[in-house]
Amino acid sequence: MKKVKSKKTTRDRLFAFIHWFEKWIFRVIYPYKRYGNLKKYDEGALLLVSNHYSLLDMAYAVRVTDRHIHFIAKDSLWRGGILEWFVTSVGCIPVKRDGSDVQALKSSIKILREGGVITIYPEGTRNKTGEDMLPFKSGAAALSIKTQTPIIPIVQLGKMKLFRRNYVIYGDPVEFREYYGKKLSKTDIEECDNRLREAMINMRKAFMEKYKIGTAKK
Repeated sequence: MKKVKSKKTTRDRLFAFIHWFEKWIFRVIYPYKRYGNLKKYDEGALLLVSNHYSLLDMAYAVRVTDRHIHFIAKDSLWRGGILEWFVTSVGCIPVKRDGSDVQALKSSIKILREGGVITIYPEGTRNKTGEDMLPFKSGAAALSIKTQTPIIPIVQLGKMKLFRRNYVIYGDPVEFREYYGKKLSKTDIEECDNRLREAMINMRKAFMEKYKIGTAKK
């Protein structure tokens, strides 16, 4: 029997291009070295949570899996033109900055319950300050708990710069199992978000101490 080839979608082609671009172009002009948990996750629902410096940060997330990744993105990117076409085509989920977007939450829950992958930047905006990490907006921890999905934290040591090596640390899965199946209060959500943020800050500190790096380069 002749094997029937599956038809590639626009999203398939775009992610194939993203992986090609990350491997052959991005790593050359924005070199970086990975540390920590370098496992490739080929199945199961997954939340990738990263600090945020640039729109190009998505390159670090695509190293975690070869599957499609849905990125949570600010709704202002949907303003028409090629940018709106791109974020829609790759499956980005628009969210309002004030966190009041119920549809974004419903879409995210559906994707995770179907075994998909989502990337969230919980700082909510690009970090242009001297802080290691901005305060987290609620969302990542609550979504992880509601769907019982593990979180893979990704920490960039500093903002990427042309032809200068950056360092990216990938953490082991983080889960809040003690909250599974429970009704979450606002205090519970804030506590889990703070725990996640502290875990990521500690990943950065431990890396800097181990490799004797004095100050993260912004």
